[in-house]
Amino acid sequence: MINKAMLIEDLVQEYPKLIGPLKTEGIVCLACGEALWGTLEAQAIEKGITNIDEIVERMNTILEGADAAPETRAQIKIDPAKLP
Repeated sequence: MINKAMLIEDLVQEYPKLIGPLKTEGIVCLACGEALWGTLEAQAIEKGITNIDEIVERMNTILEGADAAPETRAQIKIDPAKLP
């Protein structure tokens, strides 16, 4: 799980799947090549983003969904006889 005090460098390394969703939220300097980005909260403040807590919550929901997906897929059973 992530939090707003997490360093962007760590976030990109540990959760690369969040780069796209964070860009959608306006935190676009995740893969720009700067040597040091600071914390997620600092980037949000720099970009004028005030709902960082909501963004962190949405990103954690994405991570929870990604973790649950294999189990969910494993539970779905398709009856070939019912396919068109």
